Amino acid sequence: MRALMQDMSRVAQTDATVLLSGESGTGKELFAEALHHLSQRNQGPFVTINCPAIPDLLLESELFGHEKGAYTGATQRATGKFEYANGGTLFLDEIGDVPPSTQVKLLRFMETHVIERVGSHQKIPVDVRVVCATHRNLDAMVAEGTFREDLYYRINQIVLRVPPVRERADDAMFLADHFFARYVEEFQRPLRGFTGEALLAMKEYPWRGNVREIGNRVKRAVIMARGTKITAADLGLAQETEARSELDLRKARLEAGAEVIRKALSEAGSNVSQAAKLLGISRPTLYSIMRQVKAAE
Repeated sequence: MRALMQDMSRVAQTDATVLLSGESGTGKELFAEALHHLSQRNQGPFVTINCPAIPDLLLESELFGHEKGAYTGATQRATGKFEYANGGTLFLDEIGDVPPSTQVKLLRFMETHVIERVGSHQKIPVDVRVVCATHRNLDAMVAEGTFREDLYYRINQIVLRVPPVRERADDAMFLADHFFARYVEEFQRPLRGFTGEALLAMKEYPWRGNVREIGNRVKRAVIMARGTKITAADLGLAQETEARSELDLRKARLEAGAEVIRKALSEAGSNVSQAAKLLGISRPTLYSIMRQVKAAE
């Protein structure tokens, strides 16, 4: 994370297009906003558009604007996100979901810094820095032909990877503290932090939903907690941590069993019946254990 922040500080001072890659929920929009605030454009607007949240037919209009009568329902001229972001930064979240027709117009802007509203041929110059984000593998999409190669090379001038929470050691607790302070103030709840059990559960939990999942669980816990401190149960982690521990224990037992079986088979010259005698079990039981070990690999 320190390396990422150092890279962001250097990149922010330029107008290079930045691609933020990382799993869903890692906080890529927050990093995009940080890039904007660290840049010389910080007095200008920071405009966000969530590409998959807008129907394909409307995305082009949302980005570039449209003229009155450009299509059915266009009763008046509309300004697009590029014009709103003039002098600042435009954040294109989940750019991998942009349809091919809109990719063409995005490429044209990246090359010329000029846009045309839908239904117009008037060229409008705009001064916008573009920051993109995706959880998709754009290299694979280019190979499949679902994402334009020329646009890809335009947007990945600088690629910054935002790591998932599971790769960030104790960050889960720091993030939980951040959300705790926010929601305790927002909901005016008389809470005094987390129990030791809750802290341990957060440290062991894999956080597949990343920062978004931490925020959601802490928010729910702050609202619903009955005691003065948030417990693992309040976070909904008690049962999941127990289930995870059981799985880890089962895995350890199988690994230990596999090692014992390998030694017995080695001593028996790979004779299963002899290995079963050495282990003091029946041959069918040994076969059953061997199947379980194989299934777990």
